[in-house]
Amino acid sequence: MTELGDNGGVGPRVLRVPEGDSRPRHTCPDCGFIHYRNPLIVVGSVCLAGDGRLLLCQRAIAPRVGYWTIPAGYMELEESTEDGARREAIEEANANINIEHLLAIYNIPHISQVQILYAARLTNDAVSPGPESQAVDLFEWEDMPWSNLAFPSVHWALTHHRQAVEAGDWTPRSAPAP
Repeated sequence: MTELGDNGGVGPRVLRVPEGDSRPRHTCPDCGFIHYRNPLIVVGSVCLAGDGRLLLCQRAIAPRVGYWTIPAGYMELEESTEDGARREAIEEANANINIEHLLAIYNIPHISQVQILYAARLTNDAVSPGPESQAVDLFEWEDMPWSNLAFPSVHWALTHHRQAVEAGDWTPRSAPAP
């Protein structure tokens, strides 16, 4: 059992393994509250335009400002994964989408994330930067800004999407082994 730094002597400040648990958790010795820190869920989509081009957003927020990504972000409370993916497309690209398939589930333990990504179609090609994007664009596969993608999972998702389209197989993919 270890004490955390000074947080006013209240709240979950003692690191210990609670009864019936197997991991150290920050707990409050006064009221017994247990603070669970769990992975964050990222939701998003690979969005296909009517002519086959793919939507990418150039990030305006940290991390990786100026790099390209698919519309994705942290899931909100009281939101389904599909609703989160639709919300992210609107927030980042003013894009309305129809979700077609679950594309991938990526477990990324070293950053405590689970990413749930969908294959989606734009309802129209009228996209524009939202508050989290510097720019948005529709790319042909051969014109993708591969060297300027924000995260490895963007590359995985784009590649998995292409493989699924080519094979006609929408079995959800997973990330390559670390």
